[in-house]
This record gives sequence, C-alpha cells and structure tokens, in this order.
Amino acid sequence: MKTLQELTRTNIWKLKPYSSARDEYKGAAASVFLDANENPYNLPHNRYPDPLQCDLKKELARIKKVDSEHIFLGNGSDEAIDLVFRAFCEPGEDNVVAIDPTYGMYQVCADVNNVEYRKVLLDEDFQFSADKLLAATDEHTKLIFLCSPNNPTGNDLLRTEIEKVLNHFEGLVVLDEAYNDFSEAPSFLANLKEYPNLVVLQTFSKAWGCAAIRLGMAFASVDIINILNKIKYPYNVNDLTQKQGIQMLHKHDEIERWVKMLKEEREYLEDAFTGLPCVLKVFPSDANFFLARVTDAVKIYNYLVGEGIIVRNRHNISLCCNCLRVTVGTRMENDKLLEVLKRMGPLPSPLRRRGS
Repeated sequence: MKTLQELTRTNIWKLKPYSSARDEYKGAAASVFLDANENPYNLPHNRYPDPLQCDLKKELARIKKVDSEHIFLGNGSDEAIDLVFRAFCEPGEDNVVAIDPTYGMYQVCADVNNVEYRKVLLDEDFQFSADKLLAATDEHTKLIFLCSPNNPTGNDLLRTEIEKVLNHFEGLVVLDEAYNDFSEAPSFLANLKEYPNLVVLQTFSKAWGCAAIRLGMAFASVDIINILNKIKYPYNVNDLTQKQGIQMLHKHDEIERWVKMLKEEREYLEDAFTGLPCVLKVFPSDANFFLARVTDAVKIYNYLVGEGIIVRNRHNISLCCNCLRVTVGTRMENDKLLEVLKRMGPLPSPLRRRGS
C-alpha cells in the first residue's frame, strides 16, 4: 500500500484545520461559557455541540468493540463518502473504481468532485471479480468502493474477493456496510488493524431506525480518521442528533429484536412474492429489502403508486431490467402490498417466466 501521505491530496495534508472554541476547551467543570459568541438564553440549544461527539463515540465504541479513535461520525454516511473524495482524490486527475450496480451516491460524489468514476459490472449472480476490479485501476486510482450487502441487489459480496482487493490494492478500500446488521456475514470492523487501507461505513438509518437524525459512521485507522476530522465542518453533527444516538445505543437489545423481526418478514415477503403472477424472480437478499424481477416494472410501480404504496423502480439500473426494490415493512404494510399485487393480476411479459 502507498503511504497515507502519498494517497492524500497535498493541500489537504498541509492544511491547518479550523479550530473552534469547543476544540480549544477540553475541561468539564466550567459553568460560564463566554468563548463562542453564543446567545446565553434558550438553554440547552444555545450551545454549540461537541465537535468530536466524544460521549456518543464512547457509547458507540462499547457497542461496536472498536476504540473511539477509530470512529468518524457524520451527517449521514454520505458525509463520509464525500469527505474521502475531498481528502484523497485530486479533481480532474485521480479516479475511483466501483462495482456496478451499487449505491448511487458514490458516483454523485465523484461527479461533484470532478473525479473519474469507473464502473465494473457484476456478474449474473450480482457478484464481483477482484481481478476485474483491480484490472480497472491504474496509478491514479485512489479509492475502490464496495457495498456489502449491496444496494440495490441485496446480496453479500464474497468475502474472499473483498479480502483479495484489500490485500492487492495500493489505495483505500471503502466498504459500505449500511445493511450488515441484517446479514449473517460478519462485519469487517474486527479487521481494521489487519487492513490499514480499509474504511468501513455504517449508519443509524437502517437497523437502528434513525434515518431522520442523519447519523453516519466511518471506521478506519487513526490516521485516516484524523484526516476526515481535519476537513469536516466544525460542528457537523448537531446536539439533538448526538443525544438521540446515545439514547438508541442504550436500546441495543431492542434493535436486535427489530432486526430479527425484519429478517422474518423479509422471508415472509420473499416466499409470498414467488407465488405472484406478476413476479418472474425474487433475488436472494441479506438486507432489509429485496430485488424482484417483474413482468413490467414501470406499469406495476405506477399501479402501486396509485394505490398509495411506494417501492423503488430499478428498471433503468444495470442488470436490473424490470426490477423493483421492495423494503421490508411491518406485517400490516407487507400484507397490504401483497393484497394490492394479488388484486392486480398478471401482466403480459416479454421476459422468461419464473424458474426458466
């Protein structure tokens, strides 16, 4: 692997970060704060939040079994995705490589940062070849993006192929584990020390049921985390989000119960979908959603919208012709979806029938 200094943009490596008032004060006993030009009224919302989210990271480190120095917290994991582009990719010069199809924000961030985005198509089983992915890299490739379980396909990527990329790529490997809580595959968090070029992304939006608070996590070496902290906005995670995050971490047992129920509901929905006349194939999933190939994705999507049910039409995504992505809901929501689809009946299809 190249040194971190070689991978980091020169101006970022030399950058002197902004130092906020709360960065400079490290004590705990003060009662009068006259350092940050805050309004003294409307407690507690008048005060700036902890810029490094120390209390939240302490609780998170306990749950994730990772030292807090290895944790970056952002305004959704999208912030961490954008920051790795800004820290390590020289606009108009460097490139990144990613599997295709996958989460669309990787390419959006590449386009925003004027970084070439190279796609490597998955195979018919939605798996990737490490050799093909590595073959798409060159001396200007700074990042490789992998998502496991992958979105929108729902499946875990082969661990042996992920490890091969980690062992042979000279840059950073960003592994998005947003849906790992729903998978039987172990997280790569336990392997951070083994792979100094690994950045693992996770989120509070899925298993933790906190999409509204926008709290994302990145786990990596201390040196990588320090660079992300160096270029983030000073108070990137607000105080309300930090407090809600801590509350949710204290409900870890309840989260595990939610995950168990959602996995059971996923199996229930997958089984029911295989019997629907409009469904050609249900792809195996390790996430809290699944991909289904249907007779006419556009017509069925519009029909469901008319019935007040929203799924995701993935028809125009690579390898996902006539596919809908269905998020697992409550039993009541899932039964409503099934009822509406059964009432619709079959649609003519140019595609092969189920099982062919």
